[in-house]
Amino acid sequence: MKRLNASVAREKFSELLNQVSYLGERIIVQRRGKNVAALVSLEDLQLIQEIEDRLDNAAADAALQETGESIPWEKVKKELSLK
Repeated sequence: MKRLNASVAREKFSELLNQVSYLGERIIVQRRGKNVAALVSLEDLQLIQEIEDRLDNAAADAALQETGESIPWEKVKKELSLK
């Protein structure tokens, strides 16, 4: 996996896009030596989103199986200062 400083990534952005989209490379962008972003293919992003959806669904299924008293949505909104 390639790691580049943000200023270098900015200068070579078109080239990096080609590497990501056509070669399937993954590129880490750093700022001040810290990883701050990644360039990944659309296929990788879709896979990440599918995994997140599966995890969310599993968490929702587990929550539905919990026993105990239900809390009304209006009460939750009030406690969290939601509108």
